[in-house]
Amino acid sequence: MKSNCIKIIALFLVTGLFTNCSSQKSVPKNITIANYLDAISIESLRTNLTKIASDEMEGRQTGSEGQKKAGRYIIDFYKSHGIAYPKGATDYYQHIPAAYLNAKYNEDLPDSENIWAFIEGTEKPDEIVVISAHYDHVGIKKGEIYNGADDDGSGTVAIMEMAAAFQKAKNEGRGPKRSILILHVTGEEHGLHGSRYYSENPLFPIVNTVADVNIDMIGRRDDFHKDSNNYVYVIGSDYLSSDLYTICESVNKDFIHLDLDYKYNDKQDPNRFYYRSDHYNFAKNGIPSVFLFNGTHADYHKASDEVSKIEFDALTKRTQYGFAIAWEIANRKDKLVVDKEDGR
Repeated sequence: MKSNCIKIIALFLVTGLFTNCSSQKSVPKNITIANYLDAISIESLRTNLTKIASDEMEGRQTGSEGQKKAGRYIIDFYKSHGIAYPKGATDYYQHIPAAYLNAKYNEDLPDSENIWAFIEGTEKPDEIVVISAHYDHVGIKKGEIYNGADDDGSGTVAIMEMAAAFQKAKNEGRGPKRSILILHVTGEEHGLHGSRYYSENPLFPIVNTVADVNIDMIGRRDDFHKDSNNYVYVIGSDYLSSDLYTICESVNKDFIHLDLDYKYNDKQDPNRFYYRSDHYNFAKNGIPSVFLFNGTHADYHKASDEVSKIEFDALTKRTQYGFAIAWEIANRKDKLVVDKEDGR
């Protein structure tokens, strides 16, 4: 009798183990990415961009009251979603003195601020994935307000939406393994000042920064893609890390299905886009970085860069792509390998 009971119990345990293994194998790879792509809301992107790129913000010139008002709107969004400022900070601001902003070109800029928000990692909280975009633009010229809806209102609202999606996942018990630092940088239009300041005065050690996913202009299409907005330029993903390049390719293939255009990925490209956005201040310090971009258009750096010209279907899909890249970086078992030449 005792022998039969032992056999029955053993059979039960083996059967249960087999059933459990089988059920685990049936779960699609990275199902949680797919679950949270729908958290990227076209309605929220539209609402936030309509505000960020409104005349009320006076073109968000670095250090201006209009930029500060935009900053307060961004912070209120994070507070409303329960997204905190980073550990070790006293508020949502990284203050940058005018002396620093004017040291290179002496443009008489006032004090300004980077804005940061934070989703702490569940397993490797000391490893940081930065998601960046600049929230400044060029202000008012000859009485005209340059609202910068695409440059870089689109990136600004994209990373706000990405933060909300990560926070939603955390609230539901699926928070990222590594920490996410959302970084709205100032002074990009005057020489990448805000991202340079962060790289020189990081809240978290640069050595612990795993990657930067940078978003700068993803709401329009350029003349090379007149027939479709289902594309994005991918710049820098393969410069430092073969892992980062593979992630950018694989999450697109599995979930997003954009046409990835590498036209501007060459460091020798005369446009020098790789050197002209905020990821560069991370890449030059050996941090794997990728820059997502829709290319320039007729309204680039003109007063006509307005919300009415944003293609919100493209903005939404590209935001989802940036989120998927960051999700995979944050949740993979190992840090991105750095196996290429430096990012300068």
